[in-house]
Formats: sequence, structure tokens, C-alpha cells
Amino acid sequence: MRCRRDRGHGGDRGTIAMYVVLFTPAVFLLAGLLVDGGLAIHARQRAADMAEQAARAGANEIDTAALRRTGEPVIAPDRARAAACDLLADYGEDVTASRCAADEEQVDVTVQLTVRAQLLGIVPGLGEFTMTSTASARPVTDGDQ
Repeated sequence: MRCRRDRGHGGDRGTIAMYVVLFTPAVFLLAGLLVDGGLAIHARQRAADMAEQAARAGANEIDTAALRRTGEPVIAPDRARAAACDLLADYGEDVTASRCAADEEQVDVTVQLTVRAQLLGIVPGLGEFTMTSTASARPVTDGDQ
């Protein structure tokens, strides 16, 4: 006995292969957006955290002579810049670029992080992306609340 193949449904041959070929790149693209988008969000939050912490460290550098003289907290600009930049230096290679500025009233810090894309890095132009965040801090006293 011989088995005969039903040749009436031969038009469906290769349909699954076509779907695999068409949808595999779309799935990889969506996975790349998910993974690398998560990295971007994390980098943005981390840059914001670094900038805020450095600005707070700088705002803690109060000129004690001016405080005793006037009763108002005044930032020592040179010490504040140094404190903010020193804190950012502790992060090492994570910080791609930074800027620390201070005057007698507030400290401003800008932090830039560069992140390498994990999945979308194979697409030209999407290998790296930068996240920048800026924060400011002022000294606060009980009367400011």
C-alpha cells in the first residue's frame, strides 16, 4: 500500500517561513526598544541623582564667617564647586562630562552620562546615547520652611 499525499493544499507551503522572516526583525526591534529604552530611563534617573547629590554637597559648604556676621547662610563658591566636582569624580568613568558652578546663593551641577545600546547597537547611529541632567541646590534654614 502506498500513501498518497493530498496535493490539494500545496499553496500553504512556506507560509510559516514567511512569517518567521517578516516578524523576527520586528520582535528584535521591539526587544531592543524595551531593553535599551530601560537603559536610557535608568541612565537619566542616575544622571539626575548624581547631579542632585553633587549640588547638595556643594550647598553644604557654608561660609561660616559670613554666617556669624549676618546670620544668613552664604555659600563659599570655591569650596562649593570643589565639593560638587569631587563628589562627581568619585563616580569615575560613569560620568562622561560635568559642570559645577556656584555663587553665594546656589550651586548648579550638570552631569552627562553615555550609555551603550545593548540590542539596538547593531543599527548604525544607535550605538550610544547620552543622558544629561541638571540640578541646583541652596542652603536651607528653619526660617525658609
